Amino acid sequence: MRFSVLASGSTGNAIYIENEKHAFLVDAGFSAKKLESLMAGIDRSLKQIDGIFVTHEHSDHIKGIGVVARKYGTPIYANEKTWQAMDGLVGTIPLEQRFQFDMDTVQSFGSLDVQSFAVSHDAADPMFYVFHENGRKLAIITDTGYVSDRMKGIIHGADTFVFESNHDVSMLQMGRYPWSVKRRILSDVGHVSNEDAAVAMSEVVEEKETRIYLSHLSKDNNMKDLARMSVSQTLETCGILTGEYVHLYDTDADKPTELVTV
Repeated sequence: MRFSVLASGSTGNAIYIENEKHAFLVDAGFSAKKLESLMAGIDRSLKQIDGIFVTHEHSDHIKGIGVVARKYGTPIYANEKTWQAMDGLVGTIPLEQRFQFDMDTVQSFGSLDVQSFAVSHDAADPMFYVFHENGRKLAIITDTGYVSDRMKGIIHGADTFVFESNHDVSMLQMGRYPWSVKRRILSDVGHVSNEDAAVAMSEVVEEKETRIYLSHLSKDNNMKDLARMSVSQTLETCGILTGEYVHLYDTDADKPTELVTV
């Protein structure tokens, strides 16, 4: 199993996963043209995609889904409430390309098992995914106001995490956003801060080689260096030294990470 965070941030999100027989996206929060460019950055094409797994209906996660589905005949997977919420946002998707992926279930695609799980976010029925193949595990968790014990149990021990590190609390509190937006981000249905993300990370990593990709960074309330430093310092406080067996990686809002093996 290999993957790349094609791009991640407050302006758009998409993640690519492949094995020997299949290729998928988690979300498609960019125009089809931009997605094609991002895929070209890892020497892949949207024509190769066997399906898109949708996490929730916010525009930075579904912007390109309708066009990609219609242009390439790509199957789209989402739970019932998310389908209902995004139906008026993505245009017509042919019935034969609309697949239901229920919350807290597993769907198998050959040797690749895809597990869905609930998160806490202000969307209709938000969920994220864990990918399992041959004893290896890739966990994706962004867009959640907090990381519950149940979420931690599901993602625990992954070999690779794509983990939200959305904002620095001080930057957010001092920033230009209206108080209503700040309150929403800081709430249990908003986004996790650098420090809260790191505390959750400390409870789910095992003592083995582990990659953590810091994702969904706020354009206005975070910076890559700050996120990495805050997460590293908090992990150290929790007894985990990054660089030993836990390795932190940046993601970008407009270019893909290297395509790597999980």
